Amino acid sequence: MRVGLTGGIGSGKSTVLGMLATLGAAPIDADAISRAVTAAGGAAIAAIAQRFGPEFITAEGALDRERMRARAYADPAARRDLEAIIHPLVGAHIQRQVEEASLAGRRCVVFDIPLLVESGRWRRQLDRVLVVDCSPATQVARVIARSGLSASDVQAIIAAQAPRGLRLAAADAVLCNEGLSLEQLHLQVREAARTFGL
Repeated sequence: MRVGLTGGIGSGKSTVLGMLATLGAAPIDADAISRAVTAAGGAAIAAIAQRFGPEFITAEGALDRERMRARAYADPAARRDLEAIIHPLVGAHIQRQVEEASLAGRRCVVFDIPLLVESGRWRRQLDRVLVVDCSPATQVARVIARSGLSASDVQAIIAAQAPRGLRLAAADAVLCNEGLSLEQLHLQVREAARTFGL
């Protein structure tokens, strides 16, 4: 079973992914892979420096995330160029992890894909889409608390992601992560996991 896990920034995707992993799913975190290929020595660094210039690479040799975030959100063409560099590398890593999970006998692979709806290419590769949802106000509050970004920065990120209604329309199942304790969220995750054969 191939499950795509998505939701807006601050919705609680990472928490849900961890819970699904404890229930036996093989978690594949596309963001973590993306961070690895853009870390110092990562496979995407040379192409990023060539396309955007050395000022987008830190002294340590990693992608300057803040500078690139500002550029990508201001310039859709720059964002497309960045994705054209990173996505094939991430795809190759994901394929290796799926093969490893299959060899290990895992019955369910869960892909944490923040931009699942936006990418357009993911849906046909998945058996189910699980959306973690909460209100935009909750998203903003959570991201400010964990990252120190300003409310306007978080709102800009939310605005650049797929609209909430579009994500919900793409869902086979929705976890409403609004005002829940971790225990209550875990109960919802367990219910969803049963439908994935876990």
